Amino acid sequence: MTKAAVIILAGTDSHADQGRLANGLETAKEFAETEGDDVELIFDGAGTQWIPELEDEDSDYHELYQTVRDDTSVCDYCAGAFGVDDVVNDAGLVTLDDHDGHPSIRSLVADGYEVITF
Repeated sequence: MTKAAVIILAGTDSHADQGRLANGLETAKEFAETEGDDVELIFDGAGTQWIPELEDEDSDYHELYQTVRDDTSVCDYCAGAFGVDDVVNDAGLVTLDDHDGHPSIRSLVADGYEVITF
């Protein structure tokens, strides 16, 4: 059994950021579809800016996002800092604030997760 925490840090500013998002979503999907694996997909920092687009059914990434949406959470502090907290709340996504308003990477490591960042 593999435990992976896929963290999307890339913002929405560039083509390279789109590539990081796509690769992160594909990586999370691979773990989600592998029996016995456990995946956490976390949007942190500028990565929280993707949530409004991913929740939009017309987005190029919406369908891929839907395959891992149940495993998705968002940094609480960053959602507010990047102005997407209303969309995150309306979507019913879990927010993480266990380390000064942010996800605790240490807790993920202590729980046996391999941390992969995009």
